[in-house]
Amino acid sequence: MHVMMVAFPMQGHVTPLLELAQVLAKHDIRITFVNTEMIHDRVVSSSGEMTPVGFVSVADGLESWERYVPGKLTEAVYTVVPAKIEALIREINANSNEEEDKIRCLVYDQSIGSLQQVALNAAIPSVAFLPAAAALLVLGINIPDLLRDGIIDDQGNPLKSDPVQFAPTMPIMNPKDFVWCSVKNTTIQKQILHAMRQNNKLINSADWVICNSAQDLEPGAFTLAPHIVPVGPLLASNRLANSAGSFFKQDSDSLEWLDQQPSSSVIYLSFGSYAMLDKAQFQELALGLEHGNRPFLWVVRPDAVPGADNPRKFPEGFLERITGRGRIIGWANQQKVLSHPSVACFVSHCGWNSTLESVSNGVPMLCWPYYADQFINRSYICDIWRVGLQLGNDGGGIVTFDEIKEKIDGLLGDDELKERALKLKEMMGSSVREGGSSYQNLMNFITWIQECKK
Repeated sequence: MHVMMVAFPMQGHVTPLLELAQVLAKHDIRITFVNTEMIHDRVVSSSGEMTPVGFVSVADGLESWERYVPGKLTEAVYTVVPAKIEALIREINANSNEEEDKIRCLVYDQSIGSLQQVALNAAIPSVAFLPAAAALLVLGINIPDLLRDGIIDDQGNPLKSDPVQFAPTMPIMNPKDFVWCSVKNTTIQKQILHAMRQNNKLINSADWVICNSAQDLEPGAFTLAPHIVPVGPLLASNRLANSAGSFFKQDSDSLEWLDQQPSSSVIYLSFGSYAMLDKAQFQELALGLEHGNRPFLWVVRPDAVPGADNPRKFPEGFLERITGRGRIIGWANQQKVLSHPSVACFVSHCGWNSTLESVSNGVPMLCWPYYADQFINRSYICDIWRVGLQLGNDGGGIVTFDEIKEKIDGLLGDDELKERALKLKEMMGSSVREGGSSYQNLMNFITWIQECKK
């Protein structure tokens, strides 16, 4: 059986779909994983020569400079890439002499709903993969109701400020934090809202809709949308392997440094592959870590703040004062870091992959969301699961170093919160072990894939 898989070209989308690809490959399913040219070399080089997954790339139709123009990449993924994928399927199938070499199933990122039409045109089974929380898809499904109830207008702008909660165990959402509203660029706002509305219609004809989540993690969402099948958390640690597809070079010495720290002592900080801090907030965070007087491991991407790799962009004398106590790196093997016994808490942007990795390791979270579904995830962490605290407030503005220090102290001093985090860890472990709900769903899905016929 030969399966093609296509992810949206962002780190948070590639990582879980590539993990699913690794799992399928272990069950003798041939995988062709398609990247856009922009990310292809980085994904391939970080996946290693021994990976059982085959990689190919397609053009996104953009000049290199256009990829950094807000909205251009998203537009290209929605409009240019599907035609490239359809042509690639035709080419592979036309040049395959053996039936087993032909593409027999398309597994695609649910955010690129137009790929469902590609599968229909190719007359092959299709699977929509949701790399985010099921609650995100439930939000999309409820857009018509939000319009009817006057919560948003037909452009998606919030008309009311009252929080929205679709079920008792679902996130509490402020309309201004709806996925499309949380993005400041109006072009991208319109693209996201339009895509969510279209995708809801298109995936109705998919053979499967699977989600990188677990039944016990989001019971309300899966009750409201029973067609979504949870198969997660999809983590390399479940395979006792290293994660693949990193866009950035991982620091190789972090784990050795963590080995030298006391148990449950280290503050780990990472804001994902996309979030940016302005200079003032960056320096305030640095001071909060310094004044906290605890060991910390801080991921600072070279592009996370203009000139962040220049010592002068840190508070004066900061690097000298935290020598031996703080470690600053460009990128981490996050799954291994969060599973290390010296890590006490995770200061996070609340991306879904980071959220799953944290709760799967019983690590409490300090939440600092920036955009998109991160506000949904923050509500899960702080309001529903109660395994984290929120930094800042919905009013915006600078999060001060005093608040950063106080919230870290409060998080680490809350024994009940830490106990809930450990219970959630056990729940997640049970879901992916043999006999667990996600494990069984995944095995059923793999059996269906293996039996797919044109």
